[in-house]
Amino acid sequence: MTQDIETSSLHIREVPWSDPDAEELRGAMAAEVGPRYSDRVSDVDRAAANSVDPQSVHLTVVVYASDSETVEPQAVGHATLRWNGADLELKRMYVSPTHRGCGVSTLLLDAVEDAARKAGRPRLILQTGDRQPDAVRLYEKSGYSRIPIFSPYEVMPFSNCFEKVFG
Repeated sequence: MTQDIETSSLHIREVPWSDPDAEELRGAMAAEVGPRYSDRVSDVDRAAANSVDPQSVHLTVVVYASDSETVEPQAVGHATLRWNGADLELKRMYVSPTHRGCGVSTLLLDAVEDAARKAGRPRLILQTGDRQPDAVRLYEKSGYSRIPIFSPYEVMPFSNCFEKVFG
């Protein structure tokens, strides 16, 4: 199923977890964020806590940007929802540095929150690290509240965990 929503020069599309654009954006995120925490937790523990079983994925979306100079739309944002017990958890939310501050993160959050509501979930949960202050500010500004660290992030005590309860 493909769902397209137009917002200015941004276009969001539901894609499979294995979509090449989704994989490229996840790789860019790992390259940017992974080194921030390399002094705190082993790569093995971090990889285990942050791994996503493709069978647990409920939704993956990619945001594309296009303009009059670009022939092909460019993949600039990514987010995934996966099942974590009875909850849907936001994973791998990432916006390319060239498109930060352009509304991509809002478009991604709106899409995943809408999907969580449609799935009948009373809340959406997520985890981010303390060395990602921009992410923390975004989630707090977007109505997310801090919650205790949840599984599987116990190996990363510097985690900031959040929930957004739908009312």
